[in-house]
Amino acid sequence: MISSTLSKMIASDASDNKVREFIEGNSFPLVQDNHVTFVYIGDAEHVDLRHWIYGLPANLPLTRLGHTKLWFRTVEFPTGSRIEYKFGVTRAGHNEWVHDPLNPNIAHDPFGGNSVVHSSGYVVPEWSFQKNTTRAGHLVSIAVPSQAFGDERTIRVYVPARFREYRRYRLLLVHDGDDYLRFSSLNHVLDNLIERLEIPPLIVAMTNPTNRLREYADDARHATHLVEEVLPLLESKFPLIAEASGRCLMGASFGAVASLSTAWRYPGLFGSLLLQSGSFAFTD
Repeated sequence: MISSTLSKMIASDASDNKVREFIEGNSFPLVQDNHVTFVYIGDAEHVDLRHWIYGLPANLPLTRLGHTKLWFRTVEFPTGSRIEYKFGVTRAGHNEWVHDPLNPNIAHDPFGGNSVVHSSGYVVPEWSFQKNTTRAGHLVSIAVPSQAFGDERTIRVYVPARFREYRRYRLLLVHDGDDYLRFSSLNHVLDNLIERLEIPPLIVAMTNPTNRLREYADDARHATHLVEEVLPLLESKFPLIAEASGRCLMGASFGAVASLSTAWRYPGLFGSLLLQSGSFAFTD
């Protein structure tokens, strides 16, 4: 299902002027119910839609409209979907990934971000916003001397609202913590989920690597740093549950590898893992 205007252009072998009018008269991508039509304008030998959606080929080729510079592809998504994507554009035999030039909406991440579009029915989760009515936790920075790495690291610790010294709290250790704060507003998400009683109040320690590609690649020093340096320091400063059931490691992409590696090197120490790879999240 594509727009009636685009259908007529396809049927009539549209001119460049018609394409220009079409672009100036619409916002892109075109969304009609749960069908999204992606449009790219420019000189190219080939254009792909590149996305991270389970169940669809990673690269979906766009079709060129006659002899014009307009390329298009309509995809059906479930109602309420949020889609991040780029275009893979091939010129003179060289392929590059680009944001959608016609779409100003960018979801930023540590690697630069992706264009983003919502199908009909999508609603931004209310728990992702900072709210004046939600009791907020606070962040504290703690220096951690590291013999494992021969330096000093700084971790940021989320302390929930209404923190009490006499309680015992679960601990969530987060890899790439500053990225979660910057791009996902993790502290506000925690505030909201705790306020809504969807998760219990917990202590969240956010760690950051110095050399991510090396330290997260099943580096024994990284596991030693977390377990023998970070964890004892946190247990000395906060009333934590001193059992595996009260400890969870979290990471995305290479951070998931580091989480799994640490849990494997110290079996039985962590009762659960929260691992994200691409579009998937796994818990145990």
